[in-house]
Amino acid sequence: MKVLLINGSPHQKGCTYTALSVVASALNEEGIETTVYWIGNKPIGGCIGCFQCAKKQKCVFDDRINEFTALAADYDGFIFGSPVYYSGMNGSLMSFMDRVFFSASAQNPHPFRFKPAAAIVSARRAGTTSALDQMNKYFFHQQMPIAASRYWNMVHGNTPEEVMQDEEGLQIMRYLGRNMAWLLKLKEAGDNNGVALPKQEETRLATNFIR
Repeated sequence: MKVLLINGSPHQKGCTYTALSVVASALNEEGIETTVYWIGNKPIGGCIGCFQCAKKQKCVFDDRINEFTALAADYDGFIFGSPVYYSGMNGSLMSFMDRVFFSASAQNPHPFRFKPAAAIVSARRAGTTSALDQMNKYFFHQQMPIAASRYWNMVHGNTPEEVMQDEEGLQIMRYLGRNMAWLLKLKEAGDNNGVALPKQEETRLATNFIR
């Protein structure tokens, strides 16, 4: 089994990466393979609502979004990491997740549905819980079971060295890795013993409140 850890920070080896690395080590100790995917520090445009992904089965803008979605199909679980910008995730990662999850909704087979996921955030001081709330909503939309830790998935520090001094934050990351591994093993056991995935209704209903 494999977990893809997404580093949404513009800094490749910064605080967010440090936290993700602790999660990855805990997963590895449980026999789960891991890969860290850095979204880079080049501009990532937001979704323009053209809905062409529904026709083409991919985003019309050929940047890292389609590359990542194709890669994601081979993984069993996902952990998205972000630094906190003004009490939310950073702008590049928000654009990335908007386009990844919206374009994936049109694909068959779905690259994310029913695969466990989690978010982690890194901050110098505050804004972490609202950023986590923002990120978790993507997983709800894609029917992805959310892996929990023993507290909210956050670390604090202004540098990787400071993050490594956040003993409680590091413990939270270790718990998250082990809990994610447990979920993946449960899912594998269910697959091996004939537990079917939840039934999907043929038509997705969308109700508008203004007629």
